Amino acid sequence: MAGLPRITDFEILEKLGEGSYATVYRARHKKTKSCHAIKFVEMSSLSDSSRENLITEIRLLRSLNHKYIVTLQDFFWDDKNIYIVLEYCNAGSLHSFIRSKKSLPEATCKYFLRQLASAVEYMRHNEICHFDLKPQNLLLTKVNSNVSLKVADFGFAQHLKLGEINQQLKGSPLYMAPEIIRKQRYDARADLWSIGVILYECLFGRAPYSSKTIEELLTRIKSCERITLPPNVRISKECEDLLSRLLQHDPAKRIAFNDFFNHAFLDLKTVPSEKTLQKAIDLVTQAVEYDEKQNYKEAYYLYCSSLQYFVPLITDETDANKRLALRQRAQTYLKRAEEIKNVIIEEEYKALALRQAKNSQEASSSTTTTSSNTANNVTQALEPETRYKQLYALSHSSPSLKTGLDIGRQGELYLFERKYESALESFTSALGILVPFLNKEPKGDRRSLLLQQLDLWMKEAESIKSLLNAKDIDDEHKLSHSVRSCCIQ
Repeated sequence: MAGLPRITDFEILEKLGEGSYATVYRARHKKTKSCHAIKFVEMSSLSDSSRENLITEIRLLRSLNHKYIVTLQDFFWDDKNIYIVLEYCNAGSLHSFIRSKKSLPEATCKYFLRQLASAVEYMRHNEICHFDLKPQNLLLTKVNSNVSLKVADFGFAQHLKLGEINQQLKGSPLYMAPEIIRKQRYDARADLWSIGVILYECLFGRAPYSSKTIEELLTRIKSCERITLPPNVRISKECEDLLSRLLQHDPAKRIAFNDFFNHAFLDLKTVPSEKTLQKAIDLVTQAVEYDEKQNYKEAYYLYCSSLQYFVPLITDETDANKRLALRQRAQTYLKRAEEIKNVIIEEEYKALALRQAKNSQEASSSTTTTSSNTANNVTQALEPETRYKQLYALSHSSPSLKTGLDIGRQGELYLFERKYESALESFTSALGILVPFLNKEPKGDRRSLLLQQLDLWMKEAESIKSLLNAKDIDDEHKLSHSVRSCCIQ
């Protein structure tokens, strides 16, 4: 063993945790003074399966390089132990954080889930399954005021292509997919169930099948007991949709990985990366060009799209000066987007005034007036586009289509009144009805019109969401509460 690194290079500071075959300590390198987490594994304690798990963990961690996955920095051994030197995460685990807060605001849950999903997406690209995702294995690290999540403990992980089957019992029962509990064949989709349980616990402070005994837990899972949300809680429709699709007992009905990564609640395309800032700048450049040409609608959509990328960059930036500069830029684009929206609405008001003047002239030449002359101004103001009228005329044989169009129309009216939250809720509800309808609609005029209408309302919904998220930038306390500091001391 001569020549190998020795544990004497490190000063052992404190025990961080203990598992079935390993103990983890916080340690400081004597020369560099850097902090690390060192996993001590006593060779004599290893069974054949434990040795395989350890080898797997070392092999996988050496091959993984992602900002939301714990880095393996070194490993060595002596006559008695194997030592795995890992990146030290200084803010505990997601498990301890949930315990300290009881439950987390939806914005904080989304913040952490985006990071977890980003790590899982990287793992899927490398055909790796974790099979033991749980809050205890999601470590937190804090740099300045920013907290980020790191996936750890790959002892149960393995290379598994999507669709390949495994039959070994792996994971922790509270977070274990039902197909594993029932000792059925399972695949990578087992990780999606675990993510659903983690999200549920973040939101409500407990796992969906929290039980007093392991026997009770296993019985509830095996019986496919219906999972319900706690009473008197409110979460967004997007969050509830993702949660329900993750927590499907039948893996065939569970959300697919691609649908998970592309889900609106996560919006992974805006997760900060080297390309994110450039994407935001490109969108602003296009917005300015349309703005100068007085093509205000396209300019508005593009400014809002840029904010989708700026806001996550701000919450992720650890340098205070850079964060301030990003905030100021985002505030400028937010202000311009709101100005443009007001211009668009004012133009629609002018169009309303002209229509009302014309109607008044026509009415004065008639001896009879009807109540329709005094119809609600807002309802009259936003005259539906020809496309909408044509589509609505074709909806009478399809009640769900008609309902979706009515709700979307209400969203337009809320937007005209600048009631952004109500408008977003209406557009989201309409899209929830109309998108499934579109999937079953055969080719033809009605499908073509519906595609155009959906594209418009999706743009409006995304733009409103961007404006509302960006407004939080103006309130540093609110931003800190929901995302950056997460009150970790």
